[in-house]
Amino acid sequence: MSVLTSEAVVLRTWPVHEADLIVSFFTRDYGRLKGVAKSALRSRKRFGGALEPMTVTRAWFAERPRQELVRLDQLEIVRSPLSTPVDHARMAVLSFFAEVLDEALPERDPQETVFRLLLAVLEQTTVEQPWMPLTYFSLWMTRLMGLLPDIGHCTACGEALEAGQTNFNSLGDGLFCSLHRNGNASELSADSWQLAQRMLRAPAANFAGEPWPRRRGQDLRRFTLQALERHLERKLKSAEALGRL
Repeated sequence: MSVLTSEAVVLRTWPVHEADLIVSFFTRDYGRLKGVAKSALRSRKRFGGALEPMTVTRAWFAERPRQELVRLDQLEIVRSPLSTPVDHARMAVLSFFAEVLDEALPERDPQETVFRLLLAVLEQTTVEQPWMPLTYFSLWMTRLMGLLPDIGHCTACGEALEAGQTNFNSLGDGLFCSLHRNGNASELSADSWQLAQRMLRAPAANFAGEPWPRRRGQDLRRFTLQALERHLERKLKSAEALGRL
């Protein structure tokens, strides 16, 4: 049984037995995996603080014959979310990243683009600016999951949309013109619509220098959250926590 290694990000952990943990982690080379970290609650040498969610690591693990869970042997910290200041907003955003990836990604399916997206938004998620990376991640995950039709055109009729005339609802993916919006539709503001188009063309770092009060892109985040939850067929607990901030 050969030991594999890959860059990885820890998503979640669950205790099992007395000192073991089940770990959900997202690897660059092998996709999302679940593994057993034996004696993780006792062994500082092999795991240390590397089991905190959203810790970027180098992981060593082995696939076990006829077993769904891999054997997680060691995690070496590359970047810890606890190495910079933490507050409730930042932790809620990091929890959102973890929950979306853990729920949305199929197991053992490499997703290089999603992995690069995650590293990019983790780099930008600070106490001073949690809302920009949250908006960027939500928009791009919606697109990479195939839930975001062309936002420049009405999903129903295909006509080109204009700023101030874009709408979304909880029943269907995409944006709709004023003619094809239904009764429970919400309007996507002109600023958010233009922001979404910019974000789909540029890396997250390009937006780091812009002012990002919480209200900026709030309707865009609501639009993408509806699409994600509709696809997952469940409410995201981390989104509820963000809504209470």
